[in-house]
Amino acid sequence: MTNPSLSETQLKDLIKTAILEIFHERRDLLQDIISEALEDIALVKAIDEGKDSEPVSRETIFAILEQAE
Repeated sequence: MTNPSLSETQLKDLIKTAILEIFHERRDLLQDIISEALEDIALVKAIDEGKDSEPVSRETIFAILEQAE
């Protein structure tokens, strides 16, 4: 029995095709990935902005959060 082999280019094309098919069939996966990435970017930006601000007490934070509800 012979062992089939793929070139590096063929393997890359096969992987790309498989990934595109997954995202086409499961668009929700791509949306989740993009959503998570955007949330991570926003969190990093908020942390960077908060580094230079004055500290706030825990009670103040919870009071603000309770007002939002």
